[in-house]
Amino acid sequence: MKKILVTGSNGQLGRAINQIYKAKTQWELINTDVAQLDITSIDKTMDLVREVKPYAIINCAAHTGVDACETDEDNAFRINAIGPRNLSIAAAKIGAKMIHISTDYVFDGKANQPYVETDMTNPQGAYGRTKLAGENFVKAFADKYFIIRTAWLYGEGNNFVKTMLKLSDTRDKVTVVSDQFGCPTSTKELAKMIAYLLPTDNYGLFHGTCEGSCSWADFAKEIFRLAGRPTVVEYITTDQYLTAVAARPSYSVLENSMLKLTAGFTFADWEEAIKVYMEKDL
Repeated sequence: MKKILVTGSNGQLGRAINQIYKAKTQWELINTDVAQLDITSIDKTMDLVREVKPYAIINCAAHTGVDACETDEDNAFRINAIGPRNLSIAAAKIGAKMIHISTDYVFDGKANQPYVETDMTNPQGAYGRTKLAGENFVKAFADKYFIIRTAWLYGEGNNFVKTMLKLSDTRDKVTVVSDQFGCPTSTKELAKMIAYLLPTDNYGLFHGTCEGSCSWADFAKEIFRLAGRPTVVEYITTDQYLTAVAARPSYSVLENSMLKLTAGFTFADWEEAIKVYMEKDL
């Protein structure tokens, strides 16, 4: 039985990975979160990896609080960059594969067509800078790696879908930004991609999001439609949304170019994925 070490296992993606591997008896998942493994410590990381001797490491651990990263970039760097570095060094020492989850925030969000893997990165904030640094450390220290950039994730845990539904419990109308565009992505779909790639030698950088794109406001509207809620979505601009500390990309649609060209894997359309989530997983 091959072991897979999962970091950040209590997060949305970590839980989806556990679900998809539940029926795969040839794999054993070793789940860790911050209480079990401090990935910012090279010694602790090395000790655990040497003890477990995993076939692969899936790094779902991250500081994803975009505004919090802006106010404490040092801490964000430790988690989003040093952590992946330490895991990559440890993986290389024992010959393990490394899967690292990154983000659309490595781009500046000023494009007018979907970003592919070879497009120039240009992060506009601390979250994007630290995640890009993490990517670069993985490339520098891991021998066998898959870097997967994803975006707008929802699954088991706190997410945009649940926030909208909770708001609709007490409000007839919600205001949502309509000038930020991306790819709503189910953690179930992303976990399928990870399970598909992991046994292969098709290493490198990939984008991994559901097909198609929309604005946050359009996403909210579809959530309410599927839920049968009468809540009205009021479209506002980013400039009208005054609570954010960090800049959000206005266009961060990712094209899964390398995945389609080298692996023949295609994600579900975002409309289909959110329908499945709300019918079966919510």
